[in-house]
Amino acid sequence: MTTQVDRSNCIIRKKGGKTFGGGHRCSRQGKDICGLSGLQWQQAVSRALSISAVRFGSEAPPARADATFKVTMVPGDGVGPELMSAVKDVFKAGDVPVEFEEFHLSEVQNMASEEKLEQVLTSMKSNRVAIKGKIHTPMEFKGELASYEMRLRRKLDLFANVVHVNSLPGYSTRHNNLDLVIIREQTEGEYSSLEHESVTGVVECLKIITRVKSRRIAKFAFDYATKKGRSKVTAVHKANIMKLGDGLFLQSCAEVAQLYPKIKYENIIIDNCCMQGARHPFAQAVGRNIANPTAMLLSAANMLRHLNLDYHSQMVSDAVKRVIKQGKVRTRDLGGYSTTGDFVRAVVDNLRYRPV
Repeated sequence: MTTQVDRSNCIIRKKGGKTFGGGHRCSRQGKDICGLSGLQWQQAVSRALSISAVRFGSEAPPARADATFKVTMVPGDGVGPELMSAVKDVFKAGDVPVEFEEFHLSEVQNMASEEKLEQVLTSMKSNRVAIKGKIHTPMEFKGELASYEMRLRRKLDLFANVVHVNSLPGYSTRHNNLDLVIIREQTEGEYSSLEHESVTGVVECLKIITRVKSRRIAKFAFDYATKKGRSKVTAVHKANIMKLGDGLFLQSCAEVAQLYPKIKYENIIIDNCCMQGARHPFAQAVGRNIANPTAMLLSAANMLRHLNLDYHSQMVSDAVKRVIKQGKVRTRDLGGYSTTGDFVRAVVDNLRYRPV
Protein backbone atom coordinates (compact mmCIF):
# COMPACT_ATOMS: atom_id res chain seq x y z
CA MET A 1 0.00 0.00 0.00
CA THR A 2 2.99 2.18 0.53
CA THR A 3 6.72 1.82 0.35
CA GLN A 4 8.30 3.76 3.17
CA VAL A 5 11.84 3.20 4.38
CA ASP A 6 10.72 2.23 7.84
CA ARG A 7 11.83 -0.92 9.60
CA SER A 8 8.76 -0.86 11.83
CA ASN A 9 6.12 -0.27 9.19
CA CYS A 10 3.19 -2.56 8.54
CA ILE A 11 0.78 -1.44 5.84
CA ILE A 12 -2.79 -2.45 5.12
CA ARG A 13 -4.19 -1.86 1.69
CA LYS A 14 -7.70 -1.97 0.32
CA LYS A 15 -6.96 -1.01 -3.24
CA GLY A 16 -6.14 -3.79 -5.72
CA GLY A 17 -2.72 -4.68 -6.99
CA LYS A 18 -0.57 -7.62 -8.05
CA THR A 19 2.30 -9.45 -6.46
CA PHE A 20 4.13 -12.53 -7.56
CA GLY A 21 7.39 -14.29 -6.86
CA GLY A 22 10.32 -13.58 -9.13
CA GLY A 23 13.56 -11.67 -9.37
CA HIS A 24 13.48 -8.41 -7.48
CA ARG A 25 16.19 -6.18 -6.19
CA CYS A 26 14.41 -6.22 -2.89
CA SER A 27 13.07 -9.64 -1.96
CA ARG A 28 9.29 -9.83 -2.06
CA GLN A 29 7.89 -12.81 -0.28
CA GLY A 30 4.21 -13.14 -0.98
CA LYS A 31 1.58 -15.22 0.69
CA ASP A 32 -2.20 -15.23 0.90
CA ILE A 33 -2.78 -16.39 4.41
CA CYS A 34 -1.99 -19.61 2.77
CA GLY A 35 -0.03 -17.63 0.56
CA LEU A 36 0.63 -16.67 -2.98
CA SER A 37 0.99 -13.73 -5.53
CA GLY A 38 3.77 -14.37 -7.27
CA LEU A 39 3.93 -16.69 -4.79
CA GLN A 40 1.40 -18.10 -2.16
CA TRP A 41 0.97 -20.84 0.42
CA GLN A 42 -2.14 -21.85 2.28
CA GLN A 43 -2.29 -21.32 6.01
CA ALA A 44 -1.53 -24.54 7.81
CA VAL A 45 -1.99 -25.75 11.33
CA SER A 46 1.27 -26.36 13.14
CA ARG A 47 2.33 -29.96 13.40
CA ALA A 48 4.81 -31.14 16.00
CA LEU A 49 7.87 -32.90 14.67
CA SER A 50 10.18 -35.33 16.36
CA ILE A 51 13.71 -34.34 15.40
CA SER A 52 16.76 -36.57 15.63
CA ALA A 53 20.18 -34.97 15.35
CA VAL A 54 23.64 -36.20 14.52
CA ARG A 55 26.73 -34.27 15.53
CA PHE A 56 28.45 -32.71 12.50
CA GLY A 57 31.52 -30.66 13.23
CA SER A 58 31.45 -27.83 15.74
CA GLU A 59 28.31 -26.16 14.41
CA ALA A 60 24.71 -27.07 15.10
CA PRO A 61 23.99 -30.58 13.79
CA PRO A 62 21.78 -31.16 10.78
CA ALA A 63 18.22 -32.02 11.71
CA ARG A 64 16.18 -34.78 10.12
CA ALA A 65 12.42 -34.89 10.47
CA ASP A 66 10.75 -38.21 11.17
CA ALA A 67 7.83 -37.17 8.96
CA THR A 68 7.50 -35.88 5.43
CA PHE A 69 5.12 -33.02 4.73
CA LYS A 70 2.95 -33.06 1.64
CA VAL A 71 2.67 -29.66 -0.03
CA THR A 72 0.48 -28.70 -2.98
CA MET A 73 2.49 -27.03 -5.76
CA VAL A 74 0.90 -24.98 -8.55
CA PRO A 75 3.70 -23.58 -10.80
CA GLY A 76 1.36 -21.21 -12.63
CA ASP A 77 2.32 -19.21 -15.73
CA GLY A 78 5.25 -17.14 -16.93
CA VAL A 79 8.49 -17.95 -15.12
CA GLY A 80 6.56 -19.80 -12.42
CA PRO A 81 7.52 -23.31 -13.62
CA GLU A 82 11.22 -22.37 -13.77
CA LEU A 83 11.12 -20.88 -10.27
CA MET A 84 9.31 -23.90 -8.85
CA SER A 85 11.95 -26.12 -10.44
CA ALA A 86 14.56 -24.09 -8.56
CA VAL A 87 12.69 -24.72 -5.30
CA LYS A 88 12.55 -28.46 -5.97
CA ASP A 89 16.27 -28.62 -6.81
CA VAL A 90 17.27 -26.76 -3.63
CA PHE A 91 14.93 -28.81 -1.44
CA LYS A 92 16.33 -32.04 -2.88
CA ALA A 93 19.91 -30.92 -2.29
CA GLY A 94 19.07 -29.84 1.25
CA ASP A 95 17.26 -33.09 2.07
CA VAL A 96 14.15 -31.09 3.00
CA PRO A 97 11.35 -33.44 4.20
CA VAL A 98 8.71 -32.09 1.81
CA GLU A 99 6.89 -33.99 -0.91
CA PHE A 100 5.25 -31.86 -3.59
CA GLU A 101 1.88 -32.72 -5.09
CA GLU A 102 2.08 -30.80 -8.37
CA PHE A 103 -0.78 -29.44 -10.47
CA HIS A 104 -0.56 -27.40 -13.68
CA LEU A 105 -3.43 -24.93 -13.76
CA SER A 106 -3.39 -22.22 -16.43
CA GLU A 107 -6.10 -20.27 -18.21
CA VAL A 108 -3.78 -18.86 -20.86
CA GLN A 109 -2.26 -22.26 -21.73
CA ASN A 110 -5.62 -24.04 -21.93
CA MET A 111 -4.79 -26.14 -18.87
CA ALA A 112 -7.78 -25.08 -16.78
CA SER A 113 -11.09 -26.79 -16.16
CA GLU A 114 -13.64 -27.13 -13.38
CA GLU A 115 -12.37 -30.64 -12.75
CA LYS A 116 -8.76 -29.53 -12.43
CA LEU A 117 -9.74 -26.61 -10.19
CA GLU A 118 -11.54 -29.03 -7.87
CA GLN A 119 -8.49 -31.30 -7.84
CA VAL A 120 -6.29 -28.39 -6.78
CA LEU A 121 -8.76 -27.33 -4.08
CA THR A 122 -9.03 -30.90 -2.76
CA SER A 123 -5.25 -31.17 -2.57
CA MET A 124 -4.89 -27.81 -0.80
CA LYS A 125 -7.60 -28.66 1.73
CA SER A 126 -6.02 -32.05 2.37
CA ASN A 127 -2.40 -30.91 2.63
CA ARG A 128 -3.27 -27.57 4.25
CA VAL A 129 -0.12 -26.04 2.76
CA ALA A 130 0.51 -24.87 -0.80
CA ILE A 131 3.08 -22.94 -2.79
CA LYS A 132 1.83 -21.34 -5.96
CA GLY A 133 3.04 -19.21 -8.83
CA LYS A 134 0.98 -16.57 -10.60
CA ILE A 135 -1.94 -17.84 -12.68
CA HIS A 136 -2.33 -15.24 -15.41
CA THR A 137 -5.82 -13.98 -16.16
CA PRO A 138 -6.88 -13.68 -19.82
CA MET A 139 -7.85 -10.15 -20.80
CA GLU A 140 -10.75 -11.23 -23.01
CA PHE A 141 -14.16 -11.99 -21.50
CA LYS A 142 -15.13 -15.66 -21.80
CA GLY A 143 -18.42 -15.65 -19.93
CA GLU A 144 -16.92 -15.81 -16.42
CA LEU A 145 -15.84 -12.60 -14.70
CA ALA A 146 -13.98 -14.26 -11.82
CA SER A 147 -10.63 -15.76 -12.87
CA TYR A 148 -9.36 -19.10 -11.55
CA GLU A 149 -6.98 -17.14 -9.35
CA MET A 150 -9.91 -15.24 -7.85
CA ARG A 151 -12.03 -18.35 -7.47
CA LEU A 152 -9.25 -20.10 -5.55
CA ARG A 153 -9.08 -17.16 -3.15
CA ARG A 154 -12.81 -17.12 -2.60
CA LYS A 155 -13.27 -20.85 -2.12
CA LEU A 156 -10.43 -20.92 0.43
CA ASP A 157 -11.28 -17.48 1.85
CA LEU A 158 -7.74 -16.23 1.26
CA PHE A 159 -8.58 -12.69 2.26
CA ALA A 160 -5.12 -11.38 3.18
CA ASN A 161 -2.17 -11.12 0.82
CA VAL A 162 1.01 -10.58 2.83
CA VAL A 163 4.15 -9.31 1.11
CA HIS A 164 7.38 -8.75 3.04
CA VAL A 165 9.74 -6.35 1.25
CA ASN A 166 13.26 -6.15 2.61
CA SER A 167 16.71 -5.26 1.35
CA LEU A 168 19.35 -7.97 1.17
CA PRO A 169 23.00 -7.27 2.11
CA GLY A 170 25.37 -7.33 -0.82
CA TYR A 171 23.32 -5.47 -3.40
CA SER A 172 22.75 -1.72 -3.34
CA THR A 173 19.52 -0.26 -4.69
CA ARG A 174 18.04 3.22 -4.93
CA HIS A 175 16.37 2.63 -1.56
CA ASN A 176 18.36 0.57 0.93
CA ASN A 177 17.48 -0.73 4.39
CA LEU A 178 13.91 -1.47 3.36
CA ASP A 179 11.93 -3.65 5.74
CA LEU A 180 8.18 -3.28 5.40
CA VAL A 181 5.13 -5.47 5.08
CA ILE A 182 2.22 -4.88 2.71
CA ILE A 183 -1.06 -6.51 3.73
CA ARG A 184 -3.75 -6.36 1.06
CA GLU A 185 -7.42 -7.36 1.21
CA GLN A 186 -8.14 -9.39 -1.92
CA THR A 187 -11.68 -10.73 -1.79
CA GLU A 188 -13.69 -7.53 -2.24
CA GLY A 189 -13.14 -3.97 -3.44
CA GLU A 190 -11.64 -4.12 -6.94
CA TYR A 191 -11.70 -7.91 -6.61
CA SER A 192 -15.50 -8.07 -6.32
CA SER A 193 -15.77 -9.19 -9.99
CA LEU A 194 -19.21 -7.59 -10.33
CA GLU A 195 -19.74 -5.94 -13.71
CA HIS A 196 -22.66 -5.55 -16.07
CA GLU A 197 -23.67 -3.57 -19.13
CA SER A 198 -26.62 -1.49 -17.96
CA VAL A 199 -27.35 -0.16 -21.45
CA THR A 200 -25.49 -0.65 -24.71
CA GLY A 201 -22.10 0.99 -24.47
CA VAL A 202 -22.30 1.59 -20.70
CA VAL A 203 -20.63 -0.81 -18.27
CA GLU A 204 -20.95 -0.55 -14.50
CA CYS A 205 -18.22 -2.05 -12.33
CA LEU A 206 -19.10 -2.45 -8.66
CA LYS A 207 -16.51 -2.02 -5.93
CA ILE A 208 -17.92 -3.67 -2.82
CA ILE A 209 -16.66 -2.53 0.58
CA THR A 210 -18.08 -4.06 3.76
CA ARG A 211 -17.51 -3.23 7.41
CA VAL A 212 -17.03 -6.91 8.27
CA LYS A 213 -14.20 -7.52 5.80
CA SER A 214 -12.63 -4.12 6.40
CA ARG A 215 -12.44 -4.79 10.12
CA ARG A 216 -11.17 -8.32 9.47
CA ILE A 217 -8.22 -7.18 7.35
CA ALA A 218 -7.45 -4.36 9.80
CA LYS A 219 -7.42 -6.79 12.73
CA PHE A 220 -5.20 -9.15 10.75
CA ALA A 221 -2.71 -6.31 10.13
CA PHE A 222 -2.64 -5.19 13.76
CA ASP A 223 -2.31 -8.77 14.99
CA TYR A 224 0.53 -9.31 12.53
CA ALA A 225 2.26 -6.13 13.72
CA THR A 226 1.87 -7.23 17.33
CA LYS A 227 3.23 -10.71 16.69
CA LYS A 228 6.17 -9.51 14.59
CA GLY A 229 7.12 -6.63 16.88
CA ARG A 230 6.32 -3.83 14.44
CA SER A 231 5.33 -0.47 15.86
CA LYS A 232 3.21 1.17 13.15
CA VAL A 233 0.29 0.34 10.85
CA THR A 234 -0.58 2.59 7.91
CA ALA A 235 -3.91 2.40 6.09
CA VAL A 236 -3.63 3.45 2.45
CA HIS A 237 -6.81 4.56 0.72
CA LYS A 238 -8.57 6.69 -1.88
CA ALA A 239 -11.24 8.12 0.41
CA ASN A 240 -10.70 11.59 -1.03
CA ILE A 241 -12.47 10.37 -4.17
CA MET A 242 -14.40 7.28 -3.04
CA LYS A 243 -15.77 8.94 0.05
CA LEU A 244 -18.31 6.28 1.03
CA GLY A 245 -16.51 3.09 -0.01
CA ASP A 246 -12.98 3.82 1.13
CA GLY A 247 -14.46 6.04 3.81
CA LEU A 248 -16.02 2.94 5.38
CA PHE A 249 -12.68 1.15 5.09
CA LEU A 250 -10.91 4.02 6.85
CA GLN A 251 -13.51 4.21 9.59
CA SER A 252 -13.23 0.45 10.19
CA CYS A 253 -9.42 0.66 10.43
CA ALA A 254 -9.64 3.53 12.92
CA GLU A 255 -12.08 1.57 15.08
CA VAL A 256 -9.80 -1.47 15.17
CA ALA A 257 -6.75 0.71 15.83
CA GLN A 258 -8.28 1.83 19.13
CA LEU A 259 -7.98 -1.76 20.37
CA TYR A 260 -4.20 -1.66 19.88
CA PRO A 261 -2.97 1.42 21.80
CA LYS A 262 0.68 0.29 21.70
CA ILE A 263 0.79 0.39 17.90
CA LYS A 264 0.91 3.72 16.10
CA TYR A 265 -1.81 4.12 13.47
CA GLU A 266 -1.95 6.51 10.53
CA ASN A 267 -3.62 6.72 7.14
CA ILE A 268 -2.47 8.19 3.86
CA ILE A 269 -3.88 8.69 0.37
CA ILE A 270 -2.42 6.19 -2.07
CA ASP A 271 -1.27 8.90 -4.49
CA ASN A 272 1.10 10.20 -1.85
CA CYS A 273 2.51 6.73 -1.21
CA CYS A 274 3.42 5.64 -4.70
CA MET A 275 7.03 5.84 -5.73
CA GLN A 276 8.73 5.01 -8.98
CA GLY A 277 10.17 1.52 -8.93
CA ALA A 278 11.96 -0.66 -11.39
CA ARG A 279 9.72 -2.97 -13.37
CA HIS A 280 11.27 -6.22 -14.45
CA PRO A 281 10.26 -7.66 -17.84
CA PHE A 282 9.19 -11.10 -16.61
CA ALA A 283 7.42 -11.93 -19.86
CA GLN A 284 10.78 -11.64 -21.63
CA ALA A 285 12.37 -14.06 -19.17
CA VAL A 286 9.99 -16.97 -19.79
CA GLY A 287 11.84 -20.08 -20.94
CA ARG A 288 15.22 -18.32 -21.17
CA ASN A 289 16.73 -19.54 -17.90
CA ILE A 290 17.39 -15.96 -16.74
CA ALA A 291 14.72 -15.39 -14.06
CA ASN A 292 15.91 -14.54 -10.56
CA PRO A 293 14.62 -17.24 -8.14
CA THR A 294 15.48 -15.29 -4.97
CA ALA A 295 11.93 -14.34 -3.97
CA MET A 296 10.48 -17.78 -4.67
CA LEU A 297 13.24 -19.50 -2.69
CA LEU A 298 12.78 -17.14 0.26
CA SER A 299 9.02 -17.70 0.07
CA ALA A 300 9.67 -21.43 0.17
CA ALA A 301 11.88 -20.90 3.22
CA ASN A 302 9.02 -19.04 4.90
CA MET A 303 6.76 -21.97 4.12
CA LEU A 304 9.20 -24.33 5.84
CA ARG A 305 9.19 -22.11 8.91
CA HIS A 306 5.40 -22.29 8.90
CA LEU A 307 5.74 -26.09 8.97
CA ASN A 308 8.01 -25.82 12.03
CA LEU A 309 10.95 -26.95 9.89
CA ASP A 310 13.03 -24.12 11.31
CA TYR A 311 16.40 -25.73 10.61
CA HIS A 312 15.67 -26.32 6.93
CA SER A 313 14.06 -22.88 6.60
CA GLN A 314 17.16 -21.17 7.98
CA MET A 315 19.42 -23.34 5.85
CA VAL A 316 17.71 -22.34 2.59
CA SER A 317 17.30 -18.68 3.56
CA ASP A 318 20.93 -18.33 4.66
CA ALA A 319 22.20 -19.98 1.48
CA VAL A 320 20.24 -17.56 -0.73
CA LYS A 321 21.41 -14.55 1.26
CA ARG A 322 25.02 -15.72 1.13
CA VAL A 323 24.88 -15.92 -2.67
CA ILE A 324 23.46 -12.38 -2.86
CA LYS A 325 26.04 -11.06 -0.39
CA GLN A 326 28.99 -12.72 -2.15
CA GLY A 327 27.97 -11.00 -5.39
CA LYS A 328 29.70 -13.57 -7.61
CA VAL A 329 26.53 -14.99 -9.15
CA ARG A 330 24.00 -12.41 -10.29
CA THR A 331 21.13 -12.73 -12.72
CA ARG A 332 20.47 -10.05 -15.31
CA ASP A 333 18.04 -8.06 -13.17
CA LEU A 334 20.91 -7.63 -10.69
CA GLY A 335 23.33 -6.48 -13.38
CA GLY A 336 25.02 -9.83 -13.98
CA TYR A 337 25.02 -12.51 -16.64
CA SER A 338 24.29 -15.63 -14.58
CA THR A 339 21.40 -17.91 -15.45
CA THR A 340 18.67 -19.23 -13.18
CA GLY A 341 20.55 -22.54 -13.13
CA ASP A 342 23.79 -20.81 -12.12
CA PHE A 343 22.02 -19.13 -9.21
CA VAL A 344 20.41 -22.38 -8.06
CA ARG A 345 23.74 -24.23 -8.20
CA ALA A 346 25.36 -21.46 -6.15
CA VAL A 347 22.59 -21.74 -3.55
CA VAL A 348 23.05 -25.52 -3.40
CA ASP A 349 26.80 -25.06 -2.93
CA ASN A 350 26.09 -22.73 -0.02
CA LEU A 351 23.72 -25.06 1.81
CA ARG A 352 25.33 -25.83 5.14
CA TYR A 353 24.40 -29.49 5.11
CA ARG A 354 23.49 -31.72 2.23
CA PRO A 355 22.71 -35.44 2.14
CA VAL A 356 25.82 -37.57 1.81
